[in-house]
Amino acid sequence: MKRNLSRRDFLKFAGMGLGAMALRPFNLETLYLPKPLPQFPNSEIIGRILGMTDIMSRSSNDPLQASSVGVLYDDNLVEWGREVVGNAVGRTNQRFLETSQGYIWAPLVQPTRNLPNVSITAMPAGASGFWAEVTVPYIDLALEGPVVSSWLQSLISYNFPPRLYYGQVVWIDQVRADTNGVVYYRWNESPGHGYGPGDIFWADGAGLKILTDEDVAPISPEVEPNVKTIRVDLTYQTLGCFEGLNEVYFCRISSGAEFNTGGEPVDNWKTPTGDLNTHWKIFSLNMSGGGSAAGYSTPAVPWVTMISGEGIAIHGAFWHNDFGERRSHGCINLKPEDAKWVFRWTTPHISLAQSEQRMTWPDHGTVASVTQLEV
Repeated sequence: MKRNLSRRDFLKFAGMGLGAMALRPFNLETLYLPKPLPQFPNSEIIGRILGMTDIMSRSSNDPLQASSVGVLYDDNLVEWGREVVGNAVGRTNQRFLETSQGYIWAPLVQPTRNLPNVSITAMPAGASGFWAEVTVPYIDLALEGPVVSSWLQSLISYNFPPRLYYGQVVWIDQVRADTNGVVYYRWNESPGHGYGPGDIFWADGAGLKILTDEDVAPISPEVEPNVKTIRVDLTYQTLGCFEGLNEVYFCRISSGAEFNTGGEPVDNWKTPTGDLNTHWKIFSLNMSGGGSAAGYSTPAVPWVTMISGEGIAIHGAFWHNDFGERRSHGCINLKPEDAKWVFRWTTPHISLAQSEQRMTWPDHGTVASVTQLEV
């Protein structure tokens, strides 16, 4: 359920909760100003709202069972209570997040944490840059130079600030401190690291964990690569990692959608079936596709394991929590932590010095067997 709410009413309601920090004034002038991290809620798990949604009086979207007690918008933050099974009419996912304010349909809330880091004050000696992972709910960005990417142009058109989100991985190529001692890292979305269009931003370094060799170390390197297989079940929207006959990891996925938002069938969004070969792995990738009517451009998609020459990959998704539901443009979406585990477990191993590796036939990495029951 969704309804309209005036900005004045929303500000009043947000002040009662934990989402007001998402309403920082934004315009082209502030786009270039440095932005230190805000004060995040004091909660072990912090829910980030992923689209305008009602807070319900009960764990249901049925108006005969529950009523709306408020509305939250993109990037509002709530303290994460617990997930409960409810009644989401017309949805596959029946999970609701219980908060002190009421119940929110869980697929519209990303679970995040506030894990600030001690920033380094200078680039490591001899290094041209380093990979870093976002460990806070979000980081406001300050632009350096012109607006290049379509995703940034879109945000500006909606008067919404550019941000990095929990779980994203970015390439940092400069470090600086302001007069107040706040250390900022420069995220360079260059073609050489993440294959982005070239926007350059500054971000509070406290929100970014510098990845170490231990963070990307291979999982089960003693296991022969040819006995490692990934099994993806599109019918049940699950992924399992097997070493021989033993399943060593399991998670929910979101594979290619069968229908677009208008309810029309889209065959080109379906995830392909069969034995697909890992042929390209990269820590982070700008993903884009489609046309002007249904196009998308998403920066810093983390932990990309490409399994099809048509651009189909297993990767982390920070823009939804709807795992178990078909909703992608063909890729296999996982929670960022799940995608990271799969990335580290699959072969070949990618070191920090490599950043990525491409393979050609007949050489390839771990096989992903993708199946779907015929109905």
